[in-house]
Amino acid sequence: MITSLKYTHADLLQMPDDGKRREIIDGELYVTPSPINYHQMILFNLTMAFGKFLETHPLGKLRFAPLDVILSEHDVLEPDLLLVLNEHKDVLQDWVRGAPDLVIEILSPTTEARDRGIKLKAYARYGVREYWIVDPVAQVVEVYRLTAEGFYLAAICAKGNTVETPLLLGFSLAVGSIFKP
Repeated sequence: MITSLKYTHADLLQMPDDGKRREIIDGELYVTPSPINYHQMILFNLTMAFGKFLETHPLGKLRFAPLDVILSEHDVLEPDLLLVLNEHKDVLQDWVRGAPDLVIEILSPTTEARDRGIKLKAYARYGVREYWIVDPVAQVVEVYRLTAEGFYLAAICAKGNTVETPLLLGFSLAVGSIFKP
């Protein structure tokens, strides 16, 4: 039974396990169907690229959905992929309890407005240092970096470019490889 006017993580735990993704942003519940195959292929490619780098450069831990990221009682998000650097590993508990260093969201028609809007603002508000939006249609990666004023668009990387992050020195990923079947 939902007991509050604003949803909480405790409310999420009472909901059915029906394959839908549920997130809470500012206490409001958002329900999304499971991702399509192309989305999952992109997630796999990203996971493999980061995973291979982290095998030889153990600078942090990589996690992927479904996994709750509990930023506050009323902000529980489920990013597609996240990285927590070793110096912040204390946020990795039963769920992620605090801000990851890097969050990656893969756009879909049902999530695009949220990923570019209220989720971007929530990630910035709670201190996520870098946020990537992967656009499967345009086949680009938008890289947002955190400042005191919030996220700024640091780069738009298309096929033929590489995408990098200062969080993982030496990491470089060919954008075209993200979208390869």
